[in-house]
Amino acid sequence: MNILIFGPNGSGKGTQGNLVKAKYNLAHIESGAIFREHIGGGTELGKKAKEYIDRGDLVPDDITIPMVLETLKTKGKDGWLLDGFPRNMVQAQKLWEALQAEGLKLDYVIEILLPREIAKNRIMGRRLCKENNNHPNNIFIDAIKPNGDRCRVCGGELSTRSDDQDEAAINKRHDIYYDTKNGTLAAAYFFKNLAAEGKTKYIELNGEGSIDSIKETLISQLN
Repeated sequence: MNILIFGPNGSGKGTQGNLVKAKYNLAHIESGAIFREHIGGGTELGKKAKEYIDRGDLVPDDITIPMVLETLKTKGKDGWLLDGFPRNMVQAQKLWEALQAEGLKLDYVIEILLPREIAKNRIMGRRLCKENNNHPNNIFIDAIKPNGDRCRVCGGELSTRSDDQDEAAINKRHDIYYDTKNGTLAAAYFFKNLAAEGKTKYIELNGEGSIDSIKETLISQLN
C-alpha cells in the first residue's frame, strides 16, 4: 500500500501517520529525512543537493524528485507513507509524472482538515511533561487538558517548547500550507482532482476529532 498524507502543523498528521505506518508495516518516508540520508551517504544526488543547501538556496525539483523516487523504490519497496512532500502544485505534478513513469501506484491520498486558527492554537497549547514527554497535555484540547500547570497523567511539572510559542514562525509555515494557489493545499487539490478521475483514492479526515475517532475513520476507509 502506497499513501501520501497532507495536514497542517498541529493537525495530528504525525500521530495518524505513525498509526497507519505501524498497522500496515509501511516505510515512513519524510522529505527532510530523505535529504539527510542522501547527503550523509554521499550519493551523487546528495552532493548536488548539498551545494544548494550550503548556499541557502532551495534544492531544485529535478534533484528532489529523483531523491524521493529512489527512496520510494528502495526503502519503500514493500509500501510507503510519504510525508512532507510535495509542497506545491508543480512538485505534485512532477511527482505524479515520475510515479507513472516508474509504474508506482499511489493507492491513497489522505488530507487532515483543520481550520487554521485551531491548528495554531493546538501548537501553542502543547505542554511537555518533565517526567515523560509522551504524556499528552494541551491547554486548547479538552480531552487532554492539563490539571492547571501539572501533567494530567502523572502530575509532573509542565513546560513549553520555544518554537511552539513562536507565533511568527507558525504563521509562516501555515502561510505555505494553507495557500490553495501556490502552496501545499494546491498540491493536495491536484491529487483530489486525480481521485475524481478515478486515478487514486482521496480520504478527507476531520482533524477536530479525537485521535482514536480519526484513526477509526481512517482505518475503515483504508480497508
